[in-house]
Amino acid sequence: MSGKTALFVTCLVDQLFPRVGEAAVRLLERCGREVTVPLAQTCCGQPAMNSGYRDEARTLARRFIEIFEGYDEVVSPSGSCVSMVRVHAPELFAGEPEWKERAEALALRVFELTELLHLEGFEPDSPFPGKVTYHASCHLLRELGLAKEPRELLSKVPGIEVAELPKAEDCCGFGGAFSVKMPELSVSMMNAKLEAAESTGADVLTATDCGCLMHLGGALARRGSKLRTLHIAEILAGSAHKD
Repeated sequence: MSGKTALFVTCLVDQLFPRVGEAAVRLLERCGREVTVPLAQTCCGQPAMNSGYRDEARTLARRFIEIFEGYDEVVSPSGSCVSMVRVHAPELFAGEPEWKERAEALALRVFELTELLHLEGFEPDSPFPGKVTYHASCHLLRELGLAKEPRELLSKVPGIEVAELPKAEDCCGFGGAFSVKMPELSVSMMNAKLEAAESTGADVLTATDCGCLMHLGGALARRGSKLRTLHIAEILAGSAHKD
């Protein structure tokens, strides 16, 4: 073991939301972690698996295991990617005992960011003087079973006002390839989510997954809405500002 914490950045954070990765590092360091970001990391294999390309997904899952299995813990600011590694990677290797064992061993040391912060008793101290509503992403809620952790962390942010999102547990309609393959249904679900979020009067719609936020944020911009999206890590780390 390296004795260090590895940050699994995820594809969307790497390519589109680097500030989320930076915020995650600051939060982990505040929890006393020595954080390493392995430069060799690539995709966890979730898009390939969701599209039915299981051989390609296994190739990426093997690479993920090889890169991260030497670390004491792996943390990621994405419920969907953590779900892939913890829940689905071991399933991919059902016929390969050695890789299945390695996948299961690593899965025990992989954490979603708010999950770890909550376990550590993290106390946010950077103020956020705005009104926020929280969307519970599907993988975080349904596959990882994490419901209270993000909400409790948000409630501790100084100066924040948290507005309960109506039907917060409903899917936003993203679902990766789902939004491309079934655009009409995806848009309908997205519009319902946005109407619920706007009804709260919040300044910010937050979540733990950049996929959801990318999907919703693009639509909000097209609508000319005053509501904006922020990853929860940005709020907790004090790198987000109302203005």
